[in-house]
Amino acid sequence: MTKFNYLKINKSKKIRYLKYNQASATYIVFLHGFMSDLEGKKPEFFYNFAKKNKYGFLALEYNGHGKSSGKFTSGNISSWTRDSKILIKRIVKKNNIILIGSSMGSWISLNLFKYFIRQIKGFIGIGSAPEFLERLMWNKFTKKVKKEIKKNGLINLKHGDYEYPISYQLILDGRKNKVLNKIINSKIYVTMIHGSEDKSVPVVFSRKTLKVFKNAKKKLVLIKKGDHSLSSPKWLNMIKKELKLIIN
Repeated sequence: MTKFNYLKINKSKKIRYLKYNQASATYIVFLHGFMSDLEGKKPEFFYNFAKKNKYGFLALEYNGHGKSSGKFTSGNISSWTRDSKILIKRIVKKNNIILIGSSMGSWISLNLFKYFIRQIKGFIGIGSAPEFLERLMWNKFTKKVKKEIKKNGLINLKHGDYEYPISYQLILDGRKNKVLNKIINSKIYVTMIHGSEDKSVPVVFSRKTLKVFKNAKKKLVLIKKGDHSLSSPKWLNMIKKELKLIIN
């Protein structure tokens, strides 16, 4: 993989990102998921696809993720959207955009439409999880857990082999970033891709995301036996097939 870059936002904040510059081409912008980074298979796969086919590419690590600066527990949907907006303005500039949002990245993607609606020509969601903080976390917390997070401002949530530090400010900020009640009128291609055996995010989230787009050429691709991350070569090639349909 090519060398990573850093963009200094201010004296104490820098964001790590990966890019492939193409002056007048469409840019593929990949937005990763919750507590993820650019070391996974998906950023590398889409970077290589862009380079091979002479498209621009951008992926970033939001503050508190990967090698970007900041504490994870201080970040939230608003600040991660802001990071993405700044990088797109700096790297992509006025070029057309195909957004690929993985899990939480789809939530960030939906937020970005209000800033780049004229540039966004397509959107692919992978295991999309908009509003997951309220719908998959807070609403399922016991009264005891809710009381603890309100009192201490933080809980460590275990999910499978992972432990997630969930701050109360993150939950509250999520409520300010509701997207599933919005309408986006763009006449673009929108494809939601979801694993049939996704144990983290139910497929209904992809269906709800599609409902946001009233005039789009939209579809849901359900990958048989697919998990949440869809990072195996077989599944990535299936996503690539959908990307080609949008980008050509």
